[in-house]
Amino acid sequence: MGRSINLEGKVALVTGASSGLGKRFAHVLSDAGAKVVLASRRVERLKELRAEIEAKGGAAHMVALDVTDYSSIRSAIAHAETEAGSIDILVNNSGVSTTQKLLDVTPDDYEFVFDTNTRGAFFVAQEVAKRMVMRGKPNGQPCYRIINVASVAGLRVLPQIGIYAMSKAAVVHMTKSMALEWGRHGINVNAICPGYIDTEINHHHWSTAHGKKLVAMLPRHRVGKPEDLDGLLLLLASDDSQFINGSVISADDGFGAS
Repeated sequence: MGRSINLEGKVALVTGASSGLGKRFAHVLSDAGAKVVLASRRVERLKELRAEIEAKGGAAHMVALDVTDYSSIRSAIAHAETEAGSIDILVNNSGVSTTQKLLDVTPDDYEFVFDTNTRGAFFVAQEVAKRMVMRGKPNGQPCYRIINVASVAGLRVLPQIGIYAMSKAAVVHMTKSMALEWGRHGINVNAICPGYIDTEINHHHWSTAHGKKLVAMLPRHRVGKPEDLDGLLLLLASDDSQFINGSVISADDGFGAS
């Protein structure tokens, strides 16, 4: 018997929704029936995404969000709940990176990456969790989902992106801490650790000499596509993940095991 995931009646907030994985996540959650709230600094891109989702019959709202600004986090989440209703699912996806050797990292580089990937991710999750805790557990079961988007680089250090790897390693540990503290409130917190995924941001890289060399080092000599994460995202967002809490799940085509 086939089984499908239905998120009708759920409200899902997706940060970093203006491009890449965040855009894909928003489409997938909407296609499963969730009302999605799109959050990013690039509001014009969010307008385009909202139009795409609504053209398919989905429901989408949008909020301007700068995760490096605490006041922006609080106001955006308040606005999201005013527009769409209480948040049931958070996909904590905002992220940035730099490429350089550790000896070349400046304080500005460090703050740029950690303010978004670690500090921003923490306070977005905290603000959403506060509201979930206030709502309580309507059915006595885990009913809220926080999905932190980490990276295989948070589990395995990679050259030239040491600061990024450090920031995502913090997200991995943050996920476990949140799961431990918030589980009793009906909140399941898990992390997805994607491997190399082809998105609009890095698409050009795979045709360069360095990109081809990297692909040749991967276990199956290929990079992933955003849709390769669909099943894992839907599992963690749905009631099928009732007993999955504090898990850090790699989706990297075996790269982390090599």
